[in-house]
Amino acid sequence: MKVIMQRHNPAPRPMPDTALLARFAAIVGPAHAIAEPTEQAPYLREWRDLWHGKTPLVLRPGSTAEVAAIMELAHETGTAIVPQGGNTGLVGGQIPFGHEILLSLGRLARIRAIDPDGNTITVEAGVPLAKVQEAAASLDRLYPLSLASQGSCQIGGNLSTNAGGVAVLAYGNARDSVLGLEVVLSDGRVWEGLRALRKDNTGYDLKSLFLGSEGTLGIITAAVLKLFPRPRETTVAFAGLASLEAVRTLFERMRAASGPMLTAFEMMPERAMEFLTRHVPDARDPLSRRHAWYALIELSGHQGEGETRALVERILGGAIEGGIVADAAIAETLQQARALWHLRESLPDTQRHEGGSIKHDVSVPVARLPELIERGNILIEAMMPGARPLPFGHFGDGNLHYNVSQPPGMAKARFLAEWAPVNARIHALVLELGGSISAEHGVGRLKREEIARIKSPTEMELMRSLKAALDPQGILNPGKVL
Repeated sequence: MKVIMQRHNPAPRPMPDTALLARFAAIVGPAHAIAEPTEQAPYLREWRDLWHGKTPLVLRPGSTAEVAAIMELAHETGTAIVPQGGNTGLVGGQIPFGHEILLSLGRLARIRAIDPDGNTITVEAGVPLAKVQEAAASLDRLYPLSLASQGSCQIGGNLSTNAGGVAVLAYGNARDSVLGLEVVLSDGRVWEGLRALRKDNTGYDLKSLFLGSEGTLGIITAAVLKLFPRPRETTVAFAGLASLEAVRTLFERMRAASGPMLTAFEMMPERAMEFLTRHVPDARDPLSRRHAWYALIELSGHQGEGETRALVERILGGAIEGGIVADAAIAETLQQARALWHLRESLPDTQRHEGGSIKHDVSVPVARLPELIERGNILIEAMMPGARPLPFGHFGDGNLHYNVSQPPGMAKARFLAEWAPVNARIHALVLELGGSISAEHGVGRLKREEIARIKSPTEMELMRSLKAALDPQGILNPGKVL
């Protein structure tokens, strides 16, 4: 697997010499310039262990002014810079090739302002996502972006990758929560775009250029984010179903009956429950017997008078009577609701215990999700008999993590050597069904070559034109996305 990734590396730039590294270190001070390899290690190893990075220097600036000074010097000297947030990315976008200086934004961790009247919060890039949520909750507001890694991922990384998560169905991706940005450009200039306006129709929407650009066009240092009324009540339910068509039918019924109150609709197969109960301490199937498919459903309401529970009971009751749902459980307490969500959030890590896992982060129109899974499973069995597909994810927004665990008894290295061929077949199917090969994880290094193959020449020309205009020297996160 590592060999496949290494051949994507661009031609290396000259390594910064000792004198230049000293100039960079002086900007942040010796306590925040890390040159010792053992101290650099946490910044250079990503979660999936696909890449082990290398850098001559890790810089930890403490202000936007220091980020600007670093980029001004980088522009002057042609030094490549890799921005990094909480190092939770899954496509290698935050990992340096070897010659780049790594710029860790974790010290930019201030909440600059909260405006409960305007329902906004202004935060720096290094604030962990969980801290943004907590700050909003302290004023009885909601910041809806929610990820399994929210305790360690940082808001700057969330925005630069346009993170998705479990609340996209109701609130959209990360970009949908942004009103304004502060961005350091490749030459060290700072774009002061921290506007808290809901309407601003004065020309190009510049912030959209940087959201989802993975640090290749500029470095996000702060953002103005939208807050929402905090729900008065939330009801979480878990349903067992016999088929993918039944999952789709239940989703359609839930969406039609509850509208914006439906804040999450997650799906997992029986194999997921098998893995979870085998490897996660205290995990148990909430239902009395196993089912081919499970749906995790969350409704949120603002009346606070039992409206969401009554609605869930009515919809699930009708679905059980109609033979759509085989069995269901509704959380009676907050602890039970958290236990249901813990099952879903534990899935990505649980696969590690079953050996190698080939990952896909894809999306198709919701109506075609059953076809994607059924045809994908046939493809995998034909390519690698005994391999164990584990398709799960955000059914409500069409985002599927079509993961495949290795066949029992197969060597992990042999299985992972099939990563590229398996990706190619699944991605071809996704494109045939009108989907995307990267729904929420981004492009980074992992999918850079595929993007160039599947996007039209016009799209690629427009992307390269933007890169050339905003980063003419190619010093911002080189070798990523493009």
